[in-house]
This record gives sequence, structure tokens and C-alpha cells, in this order.
Amino acid sequence: MSRRTLEAEAIAERADDDGRRSRVWAFLTTVHARLGELDEALGKGVRAVEIAERLGDLRLLIPASSCLAQVLYHLADHERVAALVSSSLARFPDDLVQEDFGMPAQASILLRYWLVMSLAELGRFAEASRHAADSIQAAEARQDAGSMTTAHFAAGTLQSLKGDATRQAVPFERRIAIARAGQPSMVGHTVAYSALELALRGEASLALDQIVEGEQLLEEQVRKGPIFPTGQAFRSLGRAYLLLGRLDQARALAARARETSSRYPGWAAHAEQLLGDVAAHPDDFDAGRGEIHYRQALAVAEPRGMRPLVAHCHLGLGKLSRRTGKSEQAREHLTIATTMYGEIGMAYWLEQAEAEMGA
Repeated sequence: MSRRTLEAEAIAERADDDGRRSRVWAFLTTVHARLGELDEALGKGVRAVEIAERLGDLRLLIPASSCLAQVLYHLADHERVAALVSSSLARFPDDLVQEDFGMPAQASILLRYWLVMSLAELGRFAEASRHAADSIQAAEARQDAGSMTTAHFAAGTLQSLKGDATRQAVPFERRIAIARAGQPSMVGHTVAYSALELALRGEASLALDQIVEGEQLLEEQVRKGPIFPTGQAFRSLGRAYLLLGRLDQARALAARARETSSRYPGWAAHAEQLLGDVAAHPDDFDAGRGEIHYRQALAVAEPRGMRPLVAHCHLGLGKLSRRTGKSEQAREHLTIATTMYGEIGMAYWLEQAEAEMGA
């Protein structure tokens, strides 16, 4: 925590100024969230929003809501993110829609960023797609590098989680260039998602180049400090390695994803699921280890309504059961996976589950 930040909080307290308190606490919400201090972040964010609501000041409420949405996303409280941001967007006045309120991107785009990311985790892809498209349209019209980075990153994350990463509308080279110009702290994450996209498309050589660059950028970011949590980006690189059949590297990066996500439950669950997938691979098969990882991921994903991740875990458990001769259990898990994939429109993964069911 910087000295100036603490001074600003002290000034707001001495002045007994609720408006200043809300601004400072909103900023501190982001600082604590990026340090992984999520309890502190949640407390500051809730208070910042409560003050803004009580004062009826939208110029306070909008940035405070965005900062609170960030910590709720990191806590994997995705339903609450959806409710908070939807309420904030409904009250967003037309005359403020272009403003950034001192944040690194246009406020309406930043709010939609957290909304798109959480809706994707919940499997509400149609809603997420509409908001992602609105964000990109607004960012492209404004040609603001920070807003463009934010909008395109959210859209890329959505497509990756859905399994549509091969259908990216924007070439990965342009997405990386936008990130370099707009938010350098997001370059490593953008490269990581690009590596996964290329691996899904079967472009092994390009994917490997992106994986190597992405890992270097992310490790450099970790050394510099928590500019932006890296767990999900390491997980993308591990997933790309797994698709390319490089199991040792996939396992190592999945473990790195889990390590850097220790304070972020949703991302830790994704890392556990990837470790389960490595253990379920025919060339590294370990049913006991795989089941432990999948069960740990489910323990986080199920109560939080993270339906795509729940479906992935049941697919993995189905594979483990089939390969250990437990046909009834395999059928049960695979039925759950295919049903969930079908309900939330994950066509790519539905095909994978149906193929496993057929086997």
C-alpha cells in the first residue's frame, strides 16, 4: 500500500468527508484486490458503494460499483457481479457514458468488462455476447486504447471460455498491439489467450512462440508485483500446452496457475480442472490424482453456479470412469456434461462429450 494512498484516506477521515471516503475506498478496493487481500477489498468496496448510494451521487457510484464488481469477480461471486453491474448500467446517464471517472478505460466499458467475464463463468453466453459487442462498438468509436484493450480482452475471454476461441473476429496480432498501446499490464494475458486460440486452431508453431513469450511476460509481471493477477493467464498457457500434447509443460503451468491463484477461488478451481485434464490424458493417466483435482474444482464451481466449469469436471470424471471400467459412473457423469453443454450452448465441448459418450 503506497504512502500517498494512506495519506488520502487519513485526509478524508480528518475532513469527515463522505464523498472523499467513497473515492478513496473505491481506489483501495482495487489495490487490495490486486494484492489478493479480498476480505479487505470487499469491505472497502461495499462501504464506497453504500456512501455513493446514500449521497445519490452517480459520479461516485459508477466508479465505486466498478471497483466492487472487480473484487466480487475475484471472489467468484459472479451472480452478485451480474446483479450489481446490471443495476449500475440501468442507471447510467447518457451524458456520462463517455467518461472514465479517472479509471483506465471508459467507465461503461469497464463495468461491462466485469459483467461479460462473470456472465461467461455462469454460462450465460448470449447475454455476455451482447454486452461484449456493445463494448467493442463503443471502444472502436472512441478509439481510446485503454477502452479498446478492455473491450477486446473481455470478448476474447468469453470466446475462450465458451470454446469459440477459433472464431475470434479480431486477429491475435491486432489484439496484442492494442494491449501494448492501451494497457501494457494486459499484454501477457492477451498473449496467453492468443496462444490458446492458436493451439485450438492447430497452429502449433505459432502457438509455441506465443506460449514462450506469454510465460516470460507473465513471470516478469509477477516479479514486478501484482499489477494484475496472473493465474488465469498461466492456466491458458497450460491448456495450450495440453492441446499440443506437451504434458510436462502443461502440468507445470497448471501448477503455476494454481500457485498464483491461491487467493482467487474461481481461478484456482480452473487450475485444478486443468490438472485433472492432464491426469486424465492417456499418456499420463492417473485416475486417483485426476479425481482429486476435479472434485476440488467442483467444490468451488458448483455452489457458485459456474456451469461451464462444472460441466468440464463431469466430462473429466466421465473419462476417468470409462477408462477404469466404471461404465455406469461414466454414463452418469457424461450425461450431466452433455446436458449442461447443450443447455448453455457450448457446441465445441458438446461434441467432445458426445464423442466420449459414444466411446
